[in-house]
Amino acid sequence: MTYTEFKGKQHFFKLPEGRIAYIDEGHGEPLLLLHGVPTSGWLYRHIFPELVQKGYRVIVPDMFGYGSSDSPKGYEKYHEKLQAERLSKLMEHLSINKWTHMLHDAGGLWTWELLKQQPKSIKLLIILNTIILKPGFTPPMRFGNNFITKFVMNLYSYKLTNNMLMKGLFKSGLLENNLSKDDIEGYKTPLLQGKIKGMYYFFSKTCHNLPDYSSLLPTLEQQVLVIWGKHDEFLKWEPQQDQVKQALNIETKHIHIIEGKHFIQEEVPQKISNLTHQFIQESN
Repeated sequence: MTYTEFKGKQHFFKLPEGRIAYIDEGHGEPLLLLHGVPTSGWLYRHIFPELVQKGYRVIVPDMFGYGSSDSPKGYEKYHEKLQAERLSKLMEHLSINKWTHMLHDAGGLWTWELLKQQPKSIKLLIILNTIILKPGFTPPMRFGNNFITKFVMNLYSYKLTNNMLMKGLFKSGLLENNLSKDDIEGYKTPLLQGKIKGMYYFFSKTCHNLPDYSSLLPTLEQQVLVIWGKHDEFLKWEPQQDQVKQALNIETKHIHIIEGKHFIQEEVPQKISNLTHQFIQESN
């Protein structure tokens, strides 16, 4: 699938502050696939068609400030709470009031905030290398809200520096970078178009003031599946595994630590699809 073909599948949901792009394909039990920073729904291009074929209605949004969604000026517009509210409004627009939810990277922040607001909206949780607790959070960059950070983020908007930064991202995020030119185009294009404001908020504020969800997690009642790249340099499972497993009451059989790094959607898409399908069927 090329990025042009991917974008051709997207619809737009209009909010007062801008549009949210999303894919909505298939029929059956709803399943939402949520990306993180600095990616978009493109991250799931190998996974969502498989899940559609397995009989699910799959929703793949580009969060506000990422991918094909709008990225207006402003700073607090990209607060985790507001991102969660937008996600909730999108699902309401689609007449979906309960769904299975897959999350990755900063998608964890938006998910935990959503569960604060609507704890019963998510039926099952599928966690892929995401932000949960501070011991597992080791971001590649920690900057302040200042000119230097804006300068670094703007480097993603220029072709030459974008190439260098994305090469470094995938070198550290994949065991082997076998991405094709078309694969990389889908990651680079939104950034070259200036979709960097959400990313700027994340690196300049969230990385310094990571919300504490340790009191929220034990209140959640969802069954949880964990699929985690063992060699992730950004988000580590081992330092937080005991606390997370206990807080979310995760069964050992539902924890899969695999040979992979951060972008496991690129490394083991078929495994993620199969484990997801198996987990949902067992939970029904």
